[in-house]
Amino acid sequence: MASTRTLSPRFAYKGDRLKPLRAFCQTARLGSVSRAAEALYLSQPAVTLQLQALEREMGVRLLERSGRRLALTREGEALYELARPLVEGLDALDGIFRERIRGLDAGELNVAAGSSTILYLLPKIVEAFRAAHPEVRLTLHNVTGAGGLDLLRSDAVDLAVGSMLDVPGDLSYAPVYRFEPMLITPRDHPLAKLEPLTLQDLSPYGLILPPQRLTTYRMVDLVFQQNRVPYTVALEVGGWEVIKQYVAMGLGISIVTAICLTEADRARLSARSLAEYFPSRSYGVVVRKGKYLSPQARAFTELIQPALFERGDYYATGQSDR
Repeated sequence: MASTRTLSPRFAYKGDRLKPLRAFCQTARLGSVSRAAEALYLSQPAVTLQLQALEREMGVRLLERSGRRLALTREGEALYELARPLVEGLDALDGIFRERIRGLDAGELNVAAGSSTILYLLPKIVEAFRAAHPEVRLTLHNVTGAGGLDLLRSDAVDLAVGSMLDVPGDLSYAPVYRFEPMLITPRDHPLAKLEPLTLQDLSPYGLILPPQRLTTYRMVDLVFQQNRVPYTVALEVGGWEVIKQYVAMGLGISIVTAICLTEADRARLSARSLAEYFPSRSYGVVVRKGKYLSPQARAFTELIQPALFERGDYYATGQSDR
C-alpha cells in the first residue's frame, strides 16, 4: 500500500541551507559567480555546486546569463526577496548580539523598599550600583511591605528589599542581613544602666511605636502578650528618625531594630539589646517566584550578596528563616 505521508524535501549539498542561500544572494547581488566566491572566501567551483544544489532543491532555474552578468529569473527574484533578509539577518546576528550585550548596562531597574531600608541599608549599595552602571535608570519605590509585594506581583518592580516575617508561596525571600532588637532611651533614663534588664522593667514607661499596621508594632505587642507583661503606648508615629528624636526629647522609650542606629544616635541615646525577648530582624531580597531577573536586577543583587539568586532558586519555595 502506497504511503500518503508527505516527505519534506531533502537538501543534498552538505545538508546546509544557509550556505547555498548565502551563495545565491551574493551571486544575485554581484551578478557573478567569481565575485560571489571572492566575497565569500570560497572557490568558484564551491559556489557553483551550492547554486546547482539550490536549484535542484527548488526545482526551478534561479539564474540565467544576461550578457556578461548573471541575472535572476522570475523564480529567482521571488526567492531572493525571501532569502535576502534571512541571510543578512543571520550574518549580522553576531554583531547585533554583541551590541545588545553592551546595551545591558542601559535600561532601567525598579526596586521596592521601605523607608528604613532606603535610608539605612541601601545607600552604599545604590552608590556602588550607580558607579558601576551609570546608564541604568534606577528607581527606588518607597512603599510599605504589603505595597512592595503588590508591586512585585504586578511586575511593576524587579525586586524588593526589606524584612519579612512570613513569605507567601508565590515569592522567594533571601535573607542577607540580621539586626538585633534594641531598647532606646534618653542617656539619663533609669533603664539606661539598669542591670539586669527585664521585660517587666519596661512596663511602667510609655512606648513610642510605629503605626499598628507595621511589623514592629505587631511584634512588640505579641512579645508582651506572650509574656503577660502589661505595656502602654505613649505615642504612635511613623519613621525611625521621628521616633529617635522623640525618645531623645524624653517623650518615651522605644524598641527599634539596630539597622536604624547610627554613631550620632549613640551619642544622644542609650541603646541596649533586647535579643533575649524579641527576635532579630532579617533583611534581604524578595523576588517573584519563577521570574527571570534582568541583567540589571542581577547586578544589583550581586552587590548585596554574590550568587544570591541562582537560577534554580527562582522556583524554590521561599520561607523565612524565622
